[in-house]
Amino acid sequence: MASMKIKKGDNVVVIAGRYTNQEGKVIAVNKKDNSLIVEGVNMVTKHAKPSMANQQGGIIQKEGKIDASNVMLMHNGVRTRVGFRVEDGKKVRYAKKTGEVIDTVIDKKKVRESK
Repeated sequence: MASMKIKKGDNVVVIAGRYTNQEGKVIAVNKKDNSLIVEGVNMVTKHAKPSMANQQGGIIQKEGKIDASNVMLMHNGVRTRVGFRVEDGKKVRYAKKTGEVIDTVIDKKKVRESK
């Protein structure tokens, strides 16, 4: 499975579909179906039955999934694609439009092996 270029906490803008040009922060990433949940985008209505946890029940608005191919990373106010490269022996994510390093990639496999 290839690594996702967009992570939880990134600021993104929707580039295709019903919510074009809406911006938000990534709340959750699902690698299996290549989807994201973006704050304030693709709001869906859920009808919740009353239960022990939710005594009131009622209608709840929450964010729905959006495909990762329909969003683009916003880095320093600029829409950009994301690339990977190796700098000083570490894999980093960088903005293809500006060439700036976004952050370092932590390889979970190597972290597990070192424990």
